[in-house]
Amino acid sequence: MSGLEYPGVLYSNSPHAPSKRPVLQTPLIKENWEGGQLETRGKYGSLEKINSLLPRSKVGRSSPDLMNMDSEVELKNESISRSLFQKLQEEYEFDDKWLPLVDYLCTFGLKESHFTYIYERHMACFQISQASAEERLDFLLNAGVKSKDMKRILVRQPQILEYTLSNLKSHVDFLVGIGVPSTRIGQVISSAPSMFSYSVEQSLKPTVRYLIEEVGIEESDVGKVVQLSPQILVQKIDSAWKSRSLFLSKELSAPKGSIVKMVTKHPQLLHYSIEDGILPRINFLRSIGMRNSDILKVLTSLTQVLSLSLEGNLKPKYLYLVNDLKNNVQALTKYPMYLSLSLNQRIRPRHRFLVSLKKAPKGPFPLSSFVPTDERFCQRWAGTSLEKYHTFRQSLLLTGFAEKSGRKTLVSRR
Repeated sequence: MSGLEYPGVLYSNSPHAPSKRPVLQTPLIKENWEGGQLETRGKYGSLEKINSLLPRSKVGRSSPDLMNMDSEVELKNESISRSLFQKLQEEYEFDDKWLPLVDYLCTFGLKESHFTYIYERHMACFQISQASAEERLDFLLNAGVKSKDMKRILVRQPQILEYTLSNLKSHVDFLVGIGVPSTRIGQVISSAPSMFSYSVEQSLKPTVRYLIEEVGIEESDVGKVVQLSPQILVQKIDSAWKSRSLFLSKELSAPKGSIVKMVTKHPQLLHYSIEDGILPRINFLRSIGMRNSDILKVLTSLTQVLSLSLEGNLKPKYLYLVNDLKNNVQALTKYPMYLSLSLNQRIRPRHRFLVSLKKAPKGPFPLSSFVPTDERFCQRWAGTSLEKYHTFRQSLLLTGFAEKSGRKTLVSRR
């Protein structure tokens, strides 16, 4: 995620963000870590709601055959982790007491570079016992976090090893309380693990209240918004949103209901820069002949248009629409989804395939042919096998790649 304001630092390396240097800001109130007392229970439910997520006993989990397989894997991992630990001791003077923890974390794929990064960033987490770390990470795994995502979580938020189990439980309970389905809890945690460092009562709940009371998002839609953009829970939302909302209202005569729909579908809009993100894309749509009412219709239906690159995405698709598909700009108001589809992976291959089969209709090419799945497209439009279409598309992609590589080679020789 770029062009967004995170608590503590303003990231501005995106074409959609204001051109500012990173500015340190006062972080939101943080949770206590190991040994701390939390006061995070509230209207979102009690801790008992998610007791089923607590780590289960490992006794009786495996059959004898599986236990033998586990033993072989553990011996191999132990050999790897011991060798790694010796390197870490030589370079960073790792304490012998840290070996069990390092040995355990190696099972998630952490390598020497990850441990050195964590050590330099937050050495204190190595003071945690292996048993405590396993208890906490087992809880996250049971909550839905995928094992393959644990490495990224630990590197991004090593403090997670220090958070008390009651802290982790209260935050998961909070997510359940705002309407995030249990099947998506793991994804939200993986995308925004720093959430655990913010107080439920003093940071996360006030953020949700702001979304409901100030932005206008329906309480029933908050869970959906968080699923679409988990980072919204830990990003700074301030009065700048009011200026963005006022801009859309004045620039496009957008009613509040339309603006709320845009945010609900694409929460990142809360942080887009007016000058570098929103206005240039509105001006582009105007330049190709859209009226304000058309632009509002497109943005309400497909708000992520405001996140697409002008030169690398919107302009090439518009030129292909006019020059190759023989359509006019009004077709975009009927099928704004066209702008969200890949030009190289879907639009061009399907168009060229129907042309090659002599099944492309005369006149404007129907944009509705780009909407269905490949299988439905082959059945309804091409009348041929899926395999034949995929072979054609692959050949077209390879040809395009070869042509692009050839142009680069000519340029480099000059």
